[in-house]
Amino acid sequence: MTSALSSRDAAAIAGVEKLRFFPLEVVSGHGAILVAPDGRELIDLSATWTAMGLGHGHPAVVEAVTRAVRTSPGGGALSAIHPDAVGLAEDLLAIVPGAGDRRVYLGHAGSDANDVVIRSCRHATGRRTVVAFEHGYHGGLGHAMGVSGQQIDAGHAPDPDVVLVPYPNPFRPGPLGIAADVDSSLQAIRNALATHRVACLLIEPILSDGGFVVPPSGFLRQVHDVCRKFGVPLVCDEVKMGLARPGTLHAFEHDRIVPDVVTFGKALGGGVPLSAAVGPADILDRPAGSALLTMAGNPVSTAAGRAVLRTIEQDGLVERAVWAGNRLRAGLEALAAGRGVDGGRSAERIGDVRGRGLAIGVELVAPDGAEPDPVLARRVVYRAWQLGVVVYYVGGNVLEITPPLIIDAAEIDRAVEILDRAISDAVAGAVSDEEVGAYAGW
Repeated sequence: MTSALSSRDAAAIAGVEKLRFFPLEVVSGHGAILVAPDGRELIDLSATWTAMGLGHGHPAVVEAVTRAVRTSPGGGALSAIHPDAVGLAEDLLAIVPGAGDRRVYLGHAGSDANDVVIRSCRHATGRRTVVAFEHGYHGGLGHAMGVSGQQIDAGHAPDPDVVLVPYPNPFRPGPLGIAADVDSSLQAIRNALATHRVACLLIEPILSDGGFVVPPSGFLRQVHDVCRKFGVPLVCDEVKMGLARPGTLHAFEHDRIVPDVVTFGKALGGGVPLSAAVGPADILDRPAGSALLTMAGNPVSTAAGRAVLRTIEQDGLVERAVWAGNRLRAGLEALAAGRGVDGGRSAERIGDVRGRGLAIGVELVAPDGAEPDPVLARRVVYRAWQLGVVVYYVGGNVLEITPPLIIDAAEIDRAVEILDRAISDAVAGAVSDEEVGAYAGW
């Protein structure tokens, strides 16, 4: 039955900006909890695709935004200088490793940050080709959209100068195993870079929307080394997986590299639009005035960003992500091992549990234990919503579990119980095709 609010949404909000998995209606949130119009509380295992990294209504963000709104002098960094814009840029320069003269671009979303970096790299190098990865995601507009494998998979026009290379998947390796998959990816990168036409290489340290793929340790280091050999800027897209979520401040730290450019978004804003790119001045300084957004670097968003970064450090959220991630992953692995409800019915449909910190993927498979099962994934997230958990799938069949960094032990344990029941119920036929039919998801 369609609610009045859902009917109003269908009649008023443009379909081009909707990615719906079930009829989720929310009126408020606190911590890791979302509240529906009828007062029902749901455990948020998405954090709005990681944007609410500190959770909903975090006091530090509320205070910073309230202060900034009350005293805001207007727009962004376009034609004026504001202390929080400069301060946020300085904060980012302090926490992002790198050498030499560097700058920070401030924007509204990861999409514009990546778009600006692509254009800036092309201008700085005089080259056009962008190397990115199959099934990757770097944005929903402009050049960033055109180099996103996930968007291209969905039928959007690719950038005429993009080269997509395979991303190694340990759960689904090439015919000769994991090493061969890494080797084939690296060889494709070498072949592209050897043309000497590549302006930059974009990589997600964890391939999120394309199936939540965690690459073998050392892969990013090898990509880094190839880029160094050919003098190609390496751009790490940390928009979704960075800022404490993977149990390190930056996802690229796992392989102990220093990228040339790093892009941020989502969690950086703590719930308000904010993105950033940190990189060399000779890339981000020119051409002057080529990335003009009136409200980019505005006092409200930058105040929120500074509060987010302070809170991550002061509250030890990197360490908390390790603790919470270990607890959550242990619970999910127990389900995969058959220690769940109904005699472990979930176990035969969980092919893999993978991740780092509070960035976890659960791959759902057919009864043979190998083939992806996207139909089951659609039913599971719908049933989880019915039972009180918000979780989405990526790559067709992988549950993406990225709760707020402040989720507590009781919420983790309850969420695991609900996911177990959701998988078991979906397998048993508790969700019909008619119920999920209106929600296309990815």
